[in-house]
Amino acid sequence: MNTPAHLLLGAAAMARSGDRWVVAAALLGALMPDLSLYLLAGGAMYIFAIPPQRVFNELYFSDAWQTIFAIDNSFIVWGVLLALALWRRKPWAIALTGAALLHLCLDFPLHHDDGRAHFWPLTGWVYESPLSYWDRAQGAGMVAPVEAFLATVAAFLLWRRGIGAGLSVLVLVLLAAELWVVRQWLFVFGVA
Repeated sequence: MNTPAHLLLGAAAMARSGDRWVVAAALLGALMPDLSLYLLAGGAMYIFAIPPQRVFNELYFSDAWQTIFAIDNSFIVWGVLLALALWRRKPWAIALTGAALLHLCLDFPLHHDDGRAHFWPLTGWVYESPLSYWDRAQGAGMVAPVEAFLATVAAFLLWRRGIGAGLSVLVLVLLAAELWVVRQWLFVFGVA
């Protein structure tokens, strides 16, 4: 899934009360499994001037990067953190860790040849799904509209919860980003 969709769905699922701090924690939690990719790829391309083709065709699949991705995309790690948050009864921590786990649950069936080792440290096994959220050869033409619809519903639910002006603007920006990415893939790159 695209990161904006993860943020919207994570916040809608984990911040049902509409409490601004819980919503913010859910947004952060939904971002965390993708954060290392943004930092690594962004640093490689914009600080070290490494061409995007090398970043995404070589570095992305390197042992070092895959190890980092395994840690922040681990059901085991996030499950333990969620259990700790539930034990401590901290709503913001439950929202953060729950949104991160939801992110993983949504990514697991939607990565064809670019998945992560979701069960680290128990195993380095990577599930190769028959579906992809971005690869048109693996059904992205069907996945992308469903993803956009779910993100739109999540944004609507968040607005209805009275999350305040600042977070409402952020939700609108995230929804616009999600719809723009889906539009690019469906119409510009011919995913459909």
